Amino acid sequence: MLNMAEGLVRLEELAAHPVVAAVARAFADAGRDLAIVGGPVRDALLGRITHDFDFTTDARPDEILALIKPISSVQWDVGRAFGTIGARVKGEQVEITTFRADSYDGVTRKPTVEFGDTLDADLSRRDFTVNAMALRVPARTLVDPTGGVEDLIAGRLRTPIDPAVSFGDDPLRMLRAARFSSQLDFSVDPTTLDAIGDLRASLSIVSPERVQAELVRLLQTDDPVRGIRVLVETGLIEEFLPEVPALRLEVDEHHHHKDVYEHSLTVLRQAIALEKERHPDAAPDVPLRLAALLHDIGKPATRRLEAGGGVTFHHHDVKGARMARKRLQALRFDAATTTVVSRLVELHLRFFGYAEGAWTDAAVRRYVRDAGDELERLHILTRADVTTRNKRKAQRLASAYDDIEARIASLREQEEIDAIRPELDGNRIQEVLGLTPGREVGEAYRFLLDLRLDEGVLGEDEAEKRLRAWWAARD
Repeated sequence: MLNMAEGLVRLEELAAHPVVAAVARAFADAGRDLAIVGGPVRDALLGRITHDFDFTTDARPDEILALIKPISSVQWDVGRAFGTIGARVKGEQVEITTFRADSYDGVTRKPTVEFGDTLDADLSRRDFTVNAMALRVPARTLVDPTGGVEDLIAGRLRTPIDPAVSFGDDPLRMLRAARFSSQLDFSVDPTTLDAIGDLRASLSIVSPERVQAELVRLLQTDDPVRGIRVLVETGLIEEFLPEVPALRLEVDEHHHHKDVYEHSLTVLRQAIALEKERHPDAAPDVPLRLAALLHDIGKPATRRLEAGGGVTFHHHDVKGARMARKRLQALRFDAATTTVVSRLVELHLRFFGYAEGAWTDAAVRRYVRDAGDELERLHILTRADVTTRNKRKAQRLASAYDDIEARIASLREQEEIDAIRPELDGNRIQEVLGLTPGREVGEAYRFLLDLRLDEGVLGEDEAEKRLRAWWAARD
């Protein structure tokens, strides 16, 4: 709950920050209006840490640059066409933008940039009321023309103007509603939700890269599930990630299985909790979180209703991996992220065979070999994938995974299994068998690798002996 008295104290502290004070003094001396705007004001009122120094002013870009140069170590004007000048002041990055009064053509989300003359008009064009507050400096006056403080107190996201107009101007704001819902732990105003549902198809004018960026920002929040629910309930997610709402499988009265959609959201939450527990100082692991959300997307396509009320999803891991790769490519994710996520989806069921019966050391080695660099992520995903309410079953699976991790650690000490290779490399194989580079060398290498995985360390002499025997038997 927002404590307004404490919030105002924090605004005073923000205004007194050396960076803010230096910029405010430079603009006041020139007779220009200046205000801290948006996220820094919102976060100060909420008591959240902010590292943003975003300002708005009635000065035009050329004058902004002239005023900021004497007090900054470096400046950049890549946003000059949009009225924004960046600089580094006292070691901190600041951005200063001329009051705006943009207009949109409804075809693209690129505005026709029009500079404005008043702070109130500038604030009214912003995405949500909680981001449409400003603190005039050096006067230290809070400006809130659209009721942002009231919405902060209510924990509510609402557009400053008619949401149909706001989202029609910039459809990306609909995705931001989901992200800020998670980031701030706020609900979305019902009228705003309705507008998202009505205008969801307009997201098509937003580039896949921008959609991807907002999805990533959502997944980086402490609890992205709230925002995902907004996306699913409004239907907006159908426009860029339809595999997620497809998880809401219909179940008839004779075929019972867990709700795959709710299960996936639980897995995501549990994966985040384990991620923070194991790596408390690390940045949010977006590939892991994507894999947790998407790990079961192959189920709708592989679902089979069996006689007697059973439901099967044979090979949904393999199907899901292909689907994940295709979707992430469409969203322009980089190749590394796409490969990691699809690989985790493909491997997420591998462990459950271990829980049903003890694996040999060879099976454990293959598990590590197949996971490769993603073993730690696979550990987290697999543990998070246990959502049963049966406490005995959950404990059995947890104990089984404790055991496999202990065995991996033991084998690492004995064999360096993270870098398992045959005792003989390709060059040595060619020498022993009198081969030239080609398919047969690859077959021999795979034979030795399987031998190494099955039996552990053999030594070069024994490996050569087995290789010669295998080659002779092959002829």
